[in-house]
This record gives sequence, structure tokens and C-alpha cells, in this order.
Amino acid sequence: MSFPISEATPLRFAPTLPKACDVVVLGGGVIGVMTAWYLAELGQRVVLCEKGRIAGEQSSRNWGWIRQQGRDLAELPIMMESLSIWKSLAAEFGPALGFAQEGVLYPARSAAELAGFDAWRAEAQGHGLQSQMLTRAQIADQIAGLAAPWLGGLFTASDARAEPATAVPLLAAGAVARGAVLVENCALRRLDRAGGRITGVFTEQGRIACDQVVVAGGAWSALFLRAEGISLPQLAVLASVAATESLPQVFAGNVADDRFAFRRRQDGGYTIAPGASHDFFIGPDAFRHLPKYLPVLKKDFKSTTFRAAAPKAFPDAWGTKRHWQGDEASPFEAMRVLNPAPNLATLAQVQKDFAAALPALGRPKLRAAWAGMIDTMPDVVPVIDRAPGLDGLIIATGLSGHGFGIGPGMGRVIADLVTGRAIGHDLHRFRASRFTDGSRATTGPSL
Repeated sequence: MSFPISEATPLRFAPTLPKACDVVVLGGGVIGVMTAWYLAELGQRVVLCEKGRIAGEQSSRNWGWIRQQGRDLAELPIMMESLSIWKSLAAEFGPALGFAQEGVLYPARSAAELAGFDAWRAEAQGHGLQSQMLTRAQIADQIAGLAAPWLGGLFTASDARAEPATAVPLLAAGAVARGAVLVENCALRRLDRAGGRITGVFTEQGRIACDQVVVAGGAWSALFLRAEGISLPQLAVLASVAATESLPQVFAGNVADDRFAFRRRQDGGYTIAPGASHDFFIGPDAFRHLPKYLPVLKKDFKSTTFRAAAPKAFPDAWGTKRHWQGDEASPFEAMRVLNPAPNLATLAQVQKDFAAALPALGRPKLRAAWAGMIDTMPDVVPVIDRAPGLDGLIIATGLSGHGFGIGPGMGRVIADLVTGRAIGHDLHRFRASRFTDGSRATTGPSL
């Protein structure tokens, strides 16, 4: 089975491009879609430009988890709001969204892991989140036929999941129903500016006059911003995922340890993935931003497979164009949908670990395998901020694998940031200047 969204997917959103609007959103992932949704609800004339297909990249390729558990504490209040929004979305869209509130479990293989989970639980409790520590016996009572040597774990019963490849396009249709204009196959090439402020954007289909732009381009954001003279230390890592054939249910919720992760799918199989390992392509930005990534690199070195170069036309490939004008074809048109090949060796190890933990199910047969490029930041939390020095530009990127679940809440936050309304959350942790103002980097929990 091929991945359900690709360049071959028929266009679903192809209206005539407006000549003017209030806000242009770059990127048709969950962050861009939900930002457009809330801007439209606020009465803004909003146009979302997606170079390929809505949800074609990481927003449809992730695990589908809607989790509060393990969040950076600065993200947690927004995530708790987001979960509440997901519940209302499930009421609006019904079963097609795939929403199921069955909890998230992080089992531990060591006492040190357990202690770390419990420390996070105690801090999260101060925000009103009810997570609990489970013993090995309690986990075994919930997971049928368990053979993994887990000592215990952290469990948040209120956490949930949805089906990303169907959910985000549904949300996009909801944004259109509220008045947003979404345009697929329409790369946003450059900003048009005058006197230190935005006056419009140049797209491959023509110019749109506007005075505000939200950059929510995922793995492509840093490339776009660099062309505008803004350096953002964002990189991307490859995460491999697979869907199994139908298997009996052993646990209704979502599980991840340091080796593998799984969740139940609507189709009766499981989504499985490595618990921590990923691949990284070395490119110009990797060298440019290496000093800022040293702390997280030391932590994740053993779980990272390094590759000498990205495939042609990837955001940080050696041959990818870094400079272009608004009337020139951009790198975004050269790669409509970022569709990296999964690491099959990594997924084979996941199959092995899955079978060892759940021997009654055995080695799962794969129905499909895919990969996505996760936009990440040195401290593993996003940038949600107005760009310094350019009036009207808002950056919303670097969700570091946390974007799908927090997308609805973050979309509401960004829409209020754009319109100058009260945000209701402290965004200081997410400011763009933290990488240049001498602040000491504090890496998120990355649990």
C-alpha cells in the first residue's frame, strides 16, 4: 500500500488565487490549517498556500498521538487546550477523524527512566494534568500477553489519538467552510516588502497583496526564511513508520518505550515505529548550526543514523538552491511533496522488538511503510513569534515531532498572535530571539 497523500493525489483545494487578503499562511500542515481555521473565524481574509498537497508531509506521516504526556512544560497548557479542541472536532467530524481517548503509556526498562517519568509527572501535576505511575503488574493487567521487561511506567488516561492522513484534510475542509481560502500546488516563493514591512507575497500563481504572513512550512521553513535574510537554526530528521496487517487488540491505548512504539489503528492493524531512533542527513545547515545542536546531539547520538547527504531537492540537500527571486521557480516547486524512503532496517528491528514484547502476536506483517521529515529545533520546542525586524511576519515552525496533537491549540494561539488578541498563554519559551540573545539553551524533556 502506497502512502495515501502524494503528488499524484488529485487536487482538492484549487480555487482562483485572490489578488489580496489580510493574512497569507505558508504551509498546509496541521499548524497552517488550524491557523487559517481560526483566522477565518475571527473574520480575517486568509489565504493558505501549499506547494504540494494539504497534509502531504509530516502532518499525515506522524504516529497520530494527541498527547499531553512528556510535553515541555511551556507547551503543556497549550496542549491541554488543544485536547479540548480535539474533542469538539470529534463531535463535528465524527468517526472519520479517528479520535479515540485511550491514554498514552511510557513503560520504563530502568529505574532511572522511572525516576525521570515520575519527576515530570510531579511537575505536570502543577498544571492540573492527572498522570500516574504504574507498576509492572498494573501494566501487565492492561496489556495482554506482555513479555517486555518493563519495570513500570507513566500513564496519562486522558491522552488520545487520531488518524493523521484523514484528520488533517478534514480539518482543511472545515477551515474552508469557515471562509479560509486554501490553494494546493501553489508555492509561496518570496515576500514582497517595503519600508521594513510586508506588502504582499509572490507565489507561482501570482502576487497576493497582504500585510501579514505566517510561515508554517515545517521542514521547509528555514530555507524560506534564509532567502528572506532570517537565520533560523532549524534542521530536519527522518522518522520511519509502518502500518501492520490486522492483528488482535492487546491494548487500546498508545505505547512507546526507548525501542519501539505502537498504537491501534482504525483499520485493525497497528501503527509501529522506533521509540527513539531516527536518521539525519548532513547538509549545509547541519554545519551552520552544529554548535547550537551539540547538547541534544550528545543526548541522541547513539539513536541517530547519520547519512552523508540528503536526496536531491530536499530542504538541506547540498544542491538545493538557496537564493531566488519572486518571479523565479523556487525549491518548493522542485519538491512538491517531501516523501523520503523509510529506513527498512530500523523498521525490521521494530518488528523484532514488537514480537519480543508481545509474543502472542508474533512478528507483525507490514501493510505499508513510510517516512517523514520532522522539523526540529536545538531545544526541541518550536518558534512561535513575530520575526524581528520585519513587520507582519510571524514564524510558527520547529514543532519537533509534537505538532499533530498540539495543532488545533497552537492554531488558535497563532491566530490571536496575528490579530493582536490576548493569547492566554506565555510564549516566552518560544521566542525567536532565544538563539541570539545569549540565553542559555534549555532542552525540552523529549519524552
